[in-house]
Amino acid sequence: MRLTDLRRTSSFRLAVLFLLLFGTAAALLCMFLYMQTRNYLDQRADQVLLTELAPFEGMDAAELHQVLAAHVAMDPHVHRPITLFGPGGAYLAGSPLTESQFRILGKPTDQPFTFMLQRDGRAVPFRGVARKLPGDRRLLVAQDMTSARAFRSVLLEATLWGGLATIALGLIGAIIAGAGAVRHIEGITRAVQSIVRGDLSRRLPTHGQVRELDQLAHEINFMLGEIERLMMEVKGVCDNVAHDLRTPLTRLLAGLERVRRRTGSLDEYADAVDEAIRELRELLKTFAAMLRIAEVESGARRAGFTTVELAQISGDVVEFYEPMAEQKGIVLRLADGASAPMHGDPSLLFEAVSNLVDNALKFTPTGGRIDLRVFADDAIQGFEVSDTGPGIPGDLREAVLRRFYRAEQSRHTPGSGLGLALVAGVAGLHGMTVHIDDGNPGCRISLVGPRNLLRPDLRAGDVLHTNPAS
Repeated sequence: MRLTDLRRTSSFRLAVLFLLLFGTAAALLCMFLYMQTRNYLDQRADQVLLTELAPFEGMDAAELHQVLAAHVAMDPHVHRPITLFGPGGAYLAGSPLTESQFRILGKPTDQPFTFMLQRDGRAVPFRGVARKLPGDRRLLVAQDMTSARAFRSVLLEATLWGGLATIALGLIGAIIAGAGAVRHIEGITRAVQSIVRGDLSRRLPTHGQVRELDQLAHEINFMLGEIERLMMEVKGVCDNVAHDLRTPLTRLLAGLERVRRRTGSLDEYADAVDEAIRELRELLKTFAAMLRIAEVESGARRAGFTTVELAQISGDVVEFYEPMAEQKGIVLRLADGASAPMHGDPSLLFEAVSNLVDNALKFTPTGGRIDLRVFADDAIQGFEVSDTGPGIPGDLREAVLRRFYRAEQSRHTPGSGLGLALVAGVAGLHGMTVHIDDGNPGCRISLVGPRNLLRPDLRAGDVLHTNPAS
């Protein structure tokens, strides 16, 4: 971890920014407290000095000298000096001070002032008030401010040390936050490098906390999961295309080569061309189905959504496949269902249900039954197709929804293995899910979605009737 990496992290910069803001606010607060404390101590000292001056008002000279002599005896170390000066600043009585020590003649009357006196070789701060008395005399009352100055020094020193401690702790916190962010980013970088090298199973590291990087990593991991799934589907599609189309292409090539080697009649050539045309049409149907699934999964068809009635679509499907069912000796029945309007593409929904019914017709034996039902309650709605065929084993119910997947028992049945994949794509486009269950006997496949998926600007009665030919 380099210092330059630490300084570039948003966590470190944000922590330092908050430290500066908090430090500035704390410095202003400490300065305010210091000034207020100093002013309070000076004001208290001034009030005491003015209170001590009050008793001297109206005293005659003899009484004043007597009181000052008693005060000198009580304050031998001159902590609270009281001195009487005569005309020209001459010392008359009280604490042994001289006018030259503080220039009392230049001080305003009854206005507190600060001066320094020498005591034991050091300067001692005092706060004093001078009052003018009759006979051009001045009376000085003062107080030693050493304790107050010491308290202010302790307060200032504590404030400075507290500020330094705050800055140090803030910087440590910023370093810890920045270092954590750097480690997280390094983990993300290593994961991204692995993904770029082809390891799509790798995910960005998270710490299980509600932080912005973790939230972003969760979203990216979800996106990576979808990319991995799609890549696997693409790989599976490519493998299945190569596997399932190799047989018809090989058969087509072998037939054409066989006809070319033989010197047959025009009828034989015509039969070979017809067979090749049939093979090519089946291939084109397969590719058309693949393009159809890609179109559905892209979501482009959402622009044409309108309000459709599921019961109407079911009726159209039954009407379309009923002749085929009668020809195979299978009973195709539309069960009574509730009204279930939803927002969707009528032709795609018709195609999805048609594929389900078509699959049921392929695998239901003669004399069997196929039921198509529309269901709806307070929470869900959708289609359900059940048959009396062999059913789908439980371990294959997810696999049959993939493209080109065909179970062993259906290998010899006409088809490309894309029907249920198209059903799954249409269901996903409409916010529905495909459920495959046992029909006891047979199979039951349902398309289930939330109840009443309607646009706000459409009413349930604005139903678009579908046409099977579309």
